[in-house]
Amino acid sequence: MSIQLGDIAPDFVQASTEGEIKFHNWLGDSWGVLFSHPKNFTPVCTTELGAAAKMKPEFDKRNVKVLGLSVDPLKDHEAWSKDIEETQGVKLNFPLLADADKKVSNLYGMIHPNASDTMTVRSVFIIGPDKKVKLTLTYPASTGRNFDEILRVIDSLQLTAKHKVATPVNWKDGQDCIIVPAVTDDEATKLFPKGFKKLKPYLRTTPQPNK
Repeated sequence: MSIQLGDIAPDFVQASTEGEIKFHNWLGDSWGVLFSHPKNFTPVCTTELGAAAKMKPEFDKRNVKVLGLSVDPLKDHEAWSKDIEETQGVKLNFPLLADADKKVSNLYGMIHPNASDTMTVRSVFIIGPDKKVKLTLTYPASTGRNFDEILRVIDSLQLTAKHKVATPVNWKDGQDCIIVPAVTDDEATKLFPKGFKKLKPYLRTTPQPNK
């Protein structure tokens, strides 16, 4: 069963490199990024885990917990962690689920039989503090993810969770936002004291409210 945006992220209990993870309890009041890896000791995954570890301060700053997953056993994770540190110049600093029984992979629909019946695809789930799925991304096994894009989406999600705005194409933190159509011009004047530009009745821009 595929997971849709707005669904409650399935809860689970699974072993990891940092002990047993009870997912909803572990997440607490934080945002979360759950991302899967097709297999241990593979080159693209090694670079991704290194990149995520280097960017952990950026995730921390946004109150986001990072959780990796691979379908290999815990002992292989421990050996792979050493390879990651050696080749990427950074130590793994977030838990990596050992999903050898594919329990979590199947819960989240990470195994696509037409791609492979044994390996997960590169799935990404961003989950809010309300435990609801806010974003899903699926990459083929051969393409490494863009973690700058994942951070950009988190910035957008966290902004729009607090303010009645959306973010336009290629938006980055600090740039103008779009006022959602449900807000009237009179309401917009009160909600956005920095003012707004009305390009069309349905297209109004305003400086980022939380800056």
